[in-house]
Amino acid sequence: MEHTSFVERLMDFGLTRQEAGIYECLLREGKTTGYEVAKQLGISRSNAYNSLASMTEKGAAYLVEEGTTKKYVPVVLDEFCKNRIRHMEENKKWLCKHRPLEKEHVEGYITIEGSENVLDKMRNLLEDARERVYVSCTRNYLLLFVKELEELIDAKRKVVIVTDQPVNYEGAKVYIGEQRGTSIGVITDSKYVLTGEYGEGSMNTCLYSGQKNFVELYKRTLANEIELLAMKKENEKR
Repeated sequence: MEHTSFVERLMDFGLTRQEAGIYECLLREGKTTGYEVAKQLGISRSNAYNSLASMTEKGAAYLVEEGTTKKYVPVVLDEFCKNRIRHMEENKKWLCKHRPLEKEHVEGYITIEGSENVLDKMRNLLEDARERVYVSCTRNYLLLFVKELEELIDAKRKVVIVTDQPVNYEGAKVYIGEQRGTSIGVITDSKYVLTGEYGEGSMNTCLYSGQKNFVELYKRTLANEIELLAMKKENEKR
C-alpha cells in the first residue's frame, strides 16, 4: 500500500507510473545502471533506458558517466518536488496571462464527483472567500480545513461553523448540532454553495452553484438550524 501510494504521488509531479517506479528504485539503490534497474523492476532494458532518459529531461535523475558505463542517480526528492512546483507556478502565470477570453455565461448547477475533487473545491471556496463563510460538516472533516479556516479567522472574515462535536476555533462562531455523518456544506460570501456527501461510505458527490435562489434557499435552511441551536443553548443555561 505504501509503495503504491508513493508511486502515485510521484505521478502527480509529472512522472509516468514506470518512471515513478524507477525513481523509487534509484532512491533505494543509489547510483545504478539501466540494466540493474531493468533487473530490479522486471522490465526490458529498452524500457528502462527510455524511461531514464525521459527522467533526466524532467529533472528526476542525473546521468553519471564512468568510463564507458552510464549510471543514473536520483535528484534529491525535496529538490525534485520544489523544481516541479516552481515550473508549474511559472506555467500557471503564463497561462493566465495568455488565456483566451472566456465567454460570459450564467452559472448553473454543477455536479462535482470524487473525494479529491470535492475536497479541492471546498478548499478553493474557503481560500477565495472575502467576507463570510458558513461551514456545515462533522468535526472530523473540519480537521481537513484547519489551515483555510485559521487564515480566514486571522483575516477577520466572519466564520460560522455548524458541527456535531466541540471544536476550538477562537474567533469563529461554533454551533453544536446533530450528527452530520457524511453530509457537508459550505456557503461563501452569500454567493456560492457547495453541498452534498463526502467521505468513506458516501457517493462523494456534491452540488455546486452560484445561482442566487439556490444560495438563498440553502442559507435560509442553515440559518434556521443555527437559530434553533442557539435557542437550545440558551435554554440549557437557564
